[in-house]
Amino acid sequence: MLSLFILQSLAGVDVAILLACVALAAATLIFIFFIDPDPSDSAPHRSLLDQLLERRDTLYENLRDLKFEHRAGKYSESDFEQMKQSLETEAALVLAEIERVNGSAPTPAVRQAASRPRSSGVRS
Repeated sequence: MLSLFILQSLAGVDVAILLACVALAAATLIFIFFIDPDPSDSAPHRSLLDQLLERRDTLYENLRDLKFEHRAGKYSESDFEQMKQSLETEAALVLAEIERVNGSAPTPAVRQAASRPRSSGVRS
């Protein structure tokens, strides 16, 4: 009688495990095939133009910060001019690249700034 009870309890465990496996497999299939993906997953990656526009905005912000910090006395005049020149040159290069990507001709001011040699300075 004890052995019959053990066999029945083992059979119950096997059925429970089988039901759990079937439920897990069903949940996996439902998740894979019936859950809608997040729209941002299928969104296109940032284009070159988006990256350039973001870089331009960052450079303009850096220039504003540099001018503020110079007025606050954080930088000497020579350091300020050197960093400002570097940021302006880099901004001109980014603007020229934006115009190249857009297919328009660069303005004379952008061409002049882009032809200047680059110096080391503040970069973000």
